[in-house]
Amino acid sequence: MGILDGLLGNASEIDVSKVGGDFAQVLAPGERVEKAYQLIRDLFVFTDKRLILVDKQGLTGKKIEYHSLPYKSISHFSVETAGHLDLDAELKIWISGSPMPIQKQFNRNLNIYEVQSVLAGYVLG
Repeated sequence: MGILDGLLGNASEIDVSKVGGDFAQVLAPGERVEKAYQLIRDLFVFTDKRLILVDKQGLTGKKIEYHSLPYKSISHFSVETAGHLDLDAELKIWISGSPMPIQKQFNRNLNIYEVQSVLAGYVLG
């Protein structure tokens, strides 16, 4: 991913071999990273068991939140594409037992359909 893409908010698929080592301490035994997307500093990591949303915080990015969403707990999700006046596309994911969705915004240049398709493949099995 180029620096310009990152600054513009464009997400891009990244090589899972670059991500796998960083996630060794987060993954369950036998769990493997299958797809990953980067948006500036944040990551969307699809494993064979769950979706991990990685939020790097602070100026240095040393503080990291790993939000783990087992696919079986995702009750539904939606994609809202960017309109003519709206600059952002949005992905919403609802988790069983939670009335409020997890929301992530993307620049209009992102192919939000690709991320949605990967998510659908895992959730719908």
